[in-house]
Amino acid sequence: MVPIIVLVVAVLVAIAAGVALGFYLGGQHRRRTAEAKIGSAEEEAKRIVNDAIKSAEQKRKETIIEAKDEAFKLKSEADKEIKDRRAEITRQERRIDQKEEQLDKRTATLERKEEDLKKRSETVEARLDELEQLKLRQTEKLETIAGMTQEDARAVLLNRLDEELTHEKAMRISAYQANLKDECDNMARSMVSQAIARCAADATSEATVSVVPLPNDEMKGRIIGREGRNIRALETATGCDLIIDDTPEAITLSSFDQTRREVARMALERLIADGRIHPARIEETVDKCRRELELTMKREGEKAVMDLGIHSLHPDLVKLIGRLKFRSSYGQNVLSHSMEVAWLAGLMAGELGVNVNMARRAGLLHDIGKALDHEIEGSHVQIGVDICKKYRENPAIIHAVEAHHGDVEPKTPLAFIIMAADAISASRPGARRENMESYIKRLETLEALCNGFDGVESSYAVQAGREVRILVQPDKISDDQVVLLARSIAKKIEDELDYPGQIKVSVIRESRATEYAK
Repeated sequence: MVPIIVLVVAVLVAIAAGVALGFYLGGQHRRRTAEAKIGSAEEEAKRIVNDAIKSAEQKRKETIIEAKDEAFKLKSEADKEIKDRRAEITRQERRIDQKEEQLDKRTATLERKEEDLKKRSETVEARLDELEQLKLRQTEKLETIAGMTQEDARAVLLNRLDEELTHEKAMRISAYQANLKDECDNMARSMVSQAIARCAADATSEATVSVVPLPNDEMKGRIIGREGRNIRALETATGCDLIIDDTPEAITLSSFDQTRREVARMALERLIADGRIHPARIEETVDKCRRELELTMKREGEKAVMDLGIHSLHPDLVKLIGRLKFRSSYGQNVLSHSMEVAWLAGLMAGELGVNVNMARRAGLLHDIGKALDHEIEGSHVQIGVDICKKYRENPAIIHAVEAHHGDVEPKTPLAFIIMAADAISASRPGARRENMESYIKRLETLEALCNGFDGVESSYAVQAGREVRILVQPDKISDDQVVLLARSIAKKIEDELDYPGQIKVSVIRESRATEYAK
């Protein structure tokens, strides 16, 4: 039993010794492994540090090189700038030297002129002294010969002159008094002169062109459009010439008809403000501007009636009065002329004891026929009489309208007043231009001749009458008939009208389809 215990104890001791030995050997192995890893890490760290040092050294060298290059570049630029500045300073010094030389020359010239002027002044003063001495000697001689002093001679002359002027004044006063007694029409002349002086009207004439400002010159290209389609659409729709030249930021509208020119101006300004410029938009805008112009005419008529203090006029008469705003006669605006005649007639009626309101009413309506004389056959006097009869105006006013140009013999004071007022307004300086009226009449006759052909929808005389553009109804005139129509119109123009140069006849036929989406 004891030996077994001893054996077990020996085994246990051996096991314990083996375990202790194993732990010892394992610890030694781990220590050596750790030492080896530490050595490797230190070497790696040294290598990394060496690499970092080398990289930093390389970057430092590159930075130094770049800094040297930048410094060289800056130095070169500075040298160039210094060189340029020195050259500029040299040029300025040269210009200053030249200016100094010029100033020296001018100074020398001025000094010479000053010396010449001084010498001339001395010469003039010497001669003046000589003349004064000569004058004194002559005066002394005259006094010796006449036997009186200079003051006595002056007194004698003044007395004689006073006697002669007194007699002359008495003779003239007697003549004026005799003339006042003999000429009774001087009172009438005074009355007319008083009326003219109290009616301060502007002496202005209408023109045939309007200028539309543009925001920039690029807008001209947009108005012309691709291949000129926009400008052709504008000219066709309005009947006006668009003159696009080198004038900066402006387009000129040319037409003898003020209504067309105003419609074209309004449409063009709206298209420019809107920015959408194409044929369909152009036609829509032109139609809208025509309608708005009708409203403007109505407002102008109402304003004229209100300014003159005329009441109970028929609304259609007011519209016709407004249309006179865009009509001219011999270069004189018809509405301004009618209002001027109304004021003059009122002033003269007040002096003669005639109804002032009726005189103003007759003066305003005396040329009402000119609002429709291009639409209705007959003279503006007969058209005006028919209009006044239609709207039941006073017979005295109708007679004054009928007699204001001497078509019938005037029989009432009101008729004579309207005749006198119309003559005063038309004959004052600057009121009318004969050449302008004949020019406009010729163009209106040309358009009327073209409108007389069957199938013609409208016609427009453009280019100062050198071209007429005719729009035909496509359902009545075919493409083949267009050529024949153009030839027929040209032949009739040659036979019936007198004109300088030649007239181009352009017949335009367009077929259009219109549909509305709902």
